Amino acid sequence: MSITLMALAAAAGLTPDTAVGRWKTETRNGIVEIARCGQSLCGKLVGSDGITANPALKDSNNKDVAQRGRTLKGIQMLSGFKWESDAWTGGTIYNAEDGKTYDAKITMVDANTLKLRGCIFVPLCKNQTWHRVR
Repeated sequence: MSITLMALAAAAGLTPDTAVGRWKTETRNGIVEIARCGQSLCGKLVGSDGITANPALKDSNNKDVAQRGRTLKGIQMLSGFKWESDAWTGGTIYNAEDGKTYDAKITMVDANTLKLRGCIFVPLCKNQTWHRVR
């Protein structure tokens, strides 16, 4: 996170719970509901273009063949995050498009914007900006 983003986050009074809520992803109009799971942060997929078209859409790309029959709506996509001074780190994100799970970090930009970084390993990472859904 840049020094500018950290300063803005601090000035905005952001807390670890600022990430709690519903967020729209950059792709396929995904909606992820982020909640506290004990001391951690987790998130489940609650909607997307695919789920709107087919509410019974399956997790057909999962690397675990046994999981391919589960529906995508409601699957846990984010898990295991721990708060570290200015970001949620040490967690994972599941990508249903390729059926893989990646190491991830969530950084709040402001109360309605978060940056999510998923990595195979650093520096092989992808970043997305998610916006709060009201």
